[in-house]
Amino acid sequence: MKFKITAFVLLSFSVAQGQNILNNPGSNHGNKFEQLGGILATPNMYRAASGAPGHGYWQNRADYDITAYLDEDKRNLKGSETVTYYNNSPDDLDYIWLQLDENQQSTVKKADYQSSSTLPKATTDQQLKATELPAKDNGYGVNLEKVTDASGNPLKYTVNRTMMRIDLPKILKKGEKFIFKIDWNYNIPNRMQMGGRGGYENFAEDGNDLYTITQWYPRMCVYSDFQGWQNHQFTGRGEFALVFGDFKVKMNVPADHLIGGTGECKNYSEVLTAAQYSRYQKAETATEPVEIATLDEAKKAEKNHSKQRKTWVFEAKDVRDFAWTSSRKFVWDGMRVTIPENNNKVMAMSFYPKEAYGLYRKFSTKAVAHTIKTYSEFTIPYPYPVAQSIEASNGMEYPMICFNYGRTEKDGTYSEAIKNGMIGVIIHEVGHNFFPMIINSDERQWSWMDEGLNTFTEYLTEEKWDNKFPSRRGPAWTIVDYMKLPKDQLEPIMSNSENIIQFGPNAYAKPATGLNILRETIMGRDLFDKAFKTYAKRWAFKHPEPADFFRTMEDASGEDLDWFWRGWFYGTDPVDISIEKVTVATPDFDTPPRTSSETKYKTDAPVQNKYDDISKIRNREDKSITFEVEKDKDLQDFYYRYDRGQEKVNTDKEYTFKSEGTSALDKSDKERLKNITAYQIDFANKGGLVMPLILEFTFEDGSKLKDKASAQIWRQNEQEVSRTYYFSKKLKSIQLDPLRETADIDTENNFWSSDNSSAEASKFQLFKQNQQGATRGASNGKVNPMQAAGKKN
Repeated sequence: MKFKITAFVLLSFSVAQGQNILNNPGSNHGNKFEQLGGILATPNMYRAASGAPGHGYWQNRADYDITAYLDEDKRNLKGSETVTYYNNSPDDLDYIWLQLDENQQSTVKKADYQSSSTLPKATTDQQLKATELPAKDNGYGVNLEKVTDASGNPLKYTVNRTMMRIDLPKILKKGEKFIFKIDWNYNIPNRMQMGGRGGYENFAEDGNDLYTITQWYPRMCVYSDFQGWQNHQFTGRGEFALVFGDFKVKMNVPADHLIGGTGECKNYSEVLTAAQYSRYQKAETATEPVEIATLDEAKKAEKNHSKQRKTWVFEAKDVRDFAWTSSRKFVWDGMRVTIPENNNKVMAMSFYPKEAYGLYRKFSTKAVAHTIKTYSEFTIPYPYPVAQSIEASNGMEYPMICFNYGRTEKDGTYSEAIKNGMIGVIIHEVGHNFFPMIINSDERQWSWMDEGLNTFTEYLTEEKWDNKFPSRRGPAWTIVDYMKLPKDQLEPIMSNSENIIQFGPNAYAKPATGLNILRETIMGRDLFDKAFKTYAKRWAFKHPEPADFFRTMEDASGEDLDWFWRGWFYGTDPVDISIEKVTVATPDFDTPPRTSSETKYKTDAPVQNKYDDISKIRNREDKSITFEVEKDKDLQDFYYRYDRGQEKVNTDKEYTFKSEGTSALDKSDKERLKNITAYQIDFANKGGLVMPLILEFTFEDGSKLKDKASAQIWRQNEQEVSRTYYFSKKLKSIQLDPLRETADIDTENNFWSSDNSSAEASKFQLFKQNQQGATRGASNGKVNPMQAAGKKN
């Protein structure tokens, strides 16, 4: 039931302020180019000043042995896990924290991070239940059945909404491990109605479900050198901070289901039909996708719901998480991909229902293969044996498996937007294998470290897929509308995930755009790519923080980028650089050259301190001090004696100093330089964010020239600068940022034309430069007291 409500709509914004500390806020300089200094965490033995892991770096580990039972009739998942947790930290631990993410689906167990709400114009009966008081338990969330140690002894635990603390029976010291067991179950939510990353989608036409089983088991939190326990609540947005480990998972499902999961299946020969297993073996050496489970088989399976059961066994090493999918609707294809950098043989695979066949069969597995190969070029070689894409009408990532959308119309046609969107989301989600599944940042705190870095590398990968690919995020011009927003609707990239208003532009697009500007405009591709690969290599299978990324990019490139991190990541200022004024000047050959001149002067008097300060007085009175010039008589030169009145010089006598003038240009020089025109271009930094000055000059004869001044030109005046150029032909126009590389929010003030110019006309005098100049340390031709006294020592 829907109904209309007339209401006033009140908007409110919660702005998270970044810690962009200014050293000299009242000045036009000394702010934007100051080092980040105390803003970044202090380097230590765990995290080096270079951005690399320190010599004392450590991280804890957790291995999982899990069994799961999928009850399709009740839409319930029952699980039992044995966790072996290794304390590699130097700290004693008396409790540990786990994540119970499925509690976010519960009306009574969720984190309950509420937002401001207003009366809607229309709503649904289901949405009315959101504010039922008192809240009624909707039956979702984790039901803990048993929590014990390895011997079966009960453990004390506390559940705080989406987090769970287990009190250890004894202190867990460095180098020790603790083994414990948890039995649990939960009702699987309808993902299409309730939202979230995991759950089921029901296909009413054939009466089948497609299950995406994610964040499904109690998972260890990260205990780190920089934060201790990362036990922030899961609200549905900020994603995950997880430890690496080995997984062995057994999944008992209806016998006609197919399963895709993290890692490698160890019993395909037992769970597949003979024909399917034969096709899988063929796919292991194929260079084109082979249908392992065919479309016809999927259509037939939809019609019969088996009451038999099968158990699939998967294993994965050095992963931070495990996810899986199960359905009888799946078509399944795969092929072998070789990663050139490490010669790793990877099975690229896709699972999809018939509704997606027209798109997924043609594009999905090849997009998976392209992604892992391209990311391997820009980061580290893909290390895992499997990479797969599952069509599940959403977009979410886990190690070696991700869930994406991409379905055709019933007649098999599709729009170009759906096709490109599907390819883009597959690249993005498969790319998450690198950020953050391997380069394992804390997504719950710093979304940009996985979403932003991944979106940037996604853009590079889309570009290598098709030069005409319509990337939504990455090019500088695509972020302009976001950067134009009022400051009260913005927050710095360096904001906690939960506090961001416009999550997509802030966590995905702005960091991706910033990195692309660094690569294309500021650092150059070669320098940037080497530094970016260094970061990926240093922090693969580790837990990086923002400072580790910032410092590594500078350490590996030799570029001081603190000004960029400060402005783009810690601030909310946009780029808006304008051409304020152009002054045009031509040579003045008629002004007579400056002739030589004479000035009168007197030689220097003895050097005397202006004030006999207390230190000098006390040093003279201190009989234990013997001054060097008194100990070594060879140091007592003419000026030692002169300053003490022992040498006499007439300081009233006047001398004459002659200075050279300038020379007129000869006829040939005037002819050569007669067409010279000077242009002084005055720029204003209206937006606040400094950027390089990129100029394209178009001359009256149609020719063009380009020039770029680095962002450092703003270091002595962050508000306005000028550049002067001398050309032998006249300018028709000047274009600032011609390729829209800097995300300038106002391009209307980036252009000057001589046709409608209000440029000031001026003259500049032009002479021949004489060869003159003083030698550093000499007296510039004037008589010094030693010369006046006729002495050389």
